Amino acid sequence: MSITVHLETGAPADLAARQPRERRCYEFLDRLGVSYRRADHETASTMELCREIEKTLGCPICKNLLLTNRQQTDFYLLLMEGEKVFKTKFLSKALGCARLSFASDEQMEQLVDITPGSLSVLGLMNDPEKRVRLVIDKPVLEQAEIGFHPCLNTSTLAVSMAEFREKILPALGHEATVVDLPVEESNN
Repeated sequence: MSITVHLETGAPADLAARQPRERRCYEFLDRLGVSYRRADHETASTMELCREIEKTLGCPICKNLLLTNRQQTDFYLLLMEGEKVFKTKFLSKALGCARLSFASDEQMEQLVDITPGSLSVLGLMNDPEKRVRLVIDKPVLEQAEIGFHPCLNTSTLAVSMAEFREKILPALGHEATVVDLPVEESNN
């Protein structure tokens, strides 16, 4: 599996050509004074394709999962390492809640204005009511840089962990719950 990736620094020169949800991300980051590298590429909606982008970008890309409880009253955005296998029982135990499942595509668009395959921590800027709780697996925070989409999966950004923690997270206004999920072997 291969993907063509073009690496740049900062926002695209022609922001008007980008979708509104993506433009808002660049405007948000630029307003905060965040430095970032940007990889433009074909649609990357799987972690396998993201691994190809990681080679060019030079940093790991987070797996982002939008989860909900059985009653669909509580929502969680989980950031975890891309190669880590997600097991709901471990996260549910760490959060002290009943088993979680994936939120629907409609809920994703309604809550964070993102379509499936493009989920990103930056979507929390579209959740001023804080209906989504941010959960970060501890190893993500131990990286030097973090990679994520600008709410559209045809670009990926690399941001230093220091700027992520000191600028982006406070500006999003969603306090992060840090968990330490166990590493499990994949059944593949």
